[in-house]
Amino acid sequence: MESILNTINENSSFITIGLVVIILLLFIIVISLIRSVNKMEKKYRKMMRGVNNKNLEELINLKLEEIDKAVENSNEALNKCEVIKEEMKGCVNKIAIMRYKAFPDVGSDLSFSIAILDSYNDGVLITGIYSRQDSTTYAKPVDKGISRYELSEEESYVLNEAINKR
Repeated sequence: MESILNTINENSSFITIGLVVIILLLFIIVISLIRSVNKMEKKYRKMMRGVNNKNLEELINLKLEEIDKAVENSNEALNKCEVIKEEMKGCVNKIAIMRYKAFPDVGSDLSFSIAILDSYNDGVLITGIYSRQDSTTYAKPVDKGISRYELSEEESYVLNEAINKR
């Protein structure tokens, strides 16, 4: 034990200088940490002050209220879209047309059949027959994809074509 004490006494000046250097390094580290803390504190105070001297909590609450209003408006718009979607089913959204020669002595495809239907396959079939002497137009109602009148081959074709459209 005495040898350790003798070694310490002999090297006390070196030990003291070493401890002073360590203390100075620690003092420099403490000062740099204090500066960093001060910078962070300034940033924190600035952030908490917010915009136009409102604090951050008020701004967050204001934005949350705006988000709630936006969600409410979005849900309202989705509900209106569903109503419009249901109403659109009753509108014309399936159309098919076919031009053809009704008579071999007529030069061009001047006769036609057109099917105009809604999503429920309700609507009308319109057929125009053109000949050299006259032109005749027929309208036949369609209910759930079926006409109570007899259909020609061309009318059946356009009706099926219109029904199969999505």
